[in-house]
Amino acid sequence: MRKLTLAIAAFVLALSPSLSFAKTAPALAPAAAAAPSATAAATVAPADPENLRPVAGVGQPTDGAYGLQTQVTDNGRFAAWMHDSLLMPLITVISLFVLGLLLYVVARYRRSANPMPSKTSHNTIIEVIWTGVPVLILAVVFIPSFTLLRAQYAKVGTNAITLKATGNQWFWSYKYPDNGDFEIVANMLPEDVAKARGEPRLLAVDNRILVPVNTPIKVITTSNDVIHSWAVPAFWTKMDAVPGRLNETSFKADKIGLYYGQCSELCGARHGFMPIAVEVVTMKRFNEWILAHGGKVKGAPAGTSPTLVAAVTAPTAAKN
Repeated sequence: MRKLTLAIAAFVLALSPSLSFAKTAPALAPAAAAAPSATAAATVAPADPENLRPVAGVGQPTDGAYGLQTQVTDNGRFAAWMHDSLLMPLITVISLFVLGLLLYVVARYRRSANPMPSKTSHNTIIEVIWTGVPVLILAVVFIPSFTLLRAQYAKVGTNAITLKATGNQWFWSYKYPDNGDFEIVANMLPEDVAKARGEPRLLAVDNRILVPVNTPIKVITTSNDVIHSWAVPAFWTKMDAVPGRLNETSFKADKIGLYYGQCSELCGARHGFMPIAVEVVTMKRFNEWILAHGGKVKGAPAGTSPTLVAAVTAPTAAKN
């Protein structure tokens, strides 16, 4: 009986990887081919030559570095200033002050130095200070915090491009409601393919999404299964994707480049394998990409030729 049990357990363990793959593979790419498996990178189709190349230290984590990523939005720069110039100094001063008080109390009121404990139970001046000072500190932090919060959820103008991001276990799918509502499915690239293309591991995807530079982007998030979170650190953008609900945020990137993000809500076994890759490009390049995917230029008649894109909307100059 024992041998039979061990044989059955070994058989189940041998089958479990293939069973797991068979269960998850359809979900990984319902509208597009799944990301290539870990085979020779040479067998994988090369990246689109027009795609932007990643730049070390821009839009991605940097080994050995600390602090926030370089921000490419006004909200991001304000948040970085608040973190570096307000919160960190404030936290440091408070921590050192509390540490100093603890050391003073330990030294001043130890048993050998203070054999007769004080019976003082109230000190009006001290109580006013330790109530009033924290209130003032909170007021100083509240004003910029509220300003940043309002800016993150401010309404965008009619010139905004809408991007709908849908979380799935475990990949992202995108639609452009203002541009024909076509769909882009993005799966993570295998590590060997990402390395061959010069992209960071666990962040590269097979299908990047594009947004125009210096243009407000209204991001609508939702989910098909569990709670996910669409986050791109360089944009200072993070919004939960909740099943049955549409959440909204916005950003406006002012530097052309390639920026990476990840799902930031624990969503299951492959939570760490559903990255985000966003190219910020000129308006002309964005419109050409939209048309190449069967979409339409916002405000232009359906079927507009790529050669007429420049006449439909003026290209936006990139900021260096």
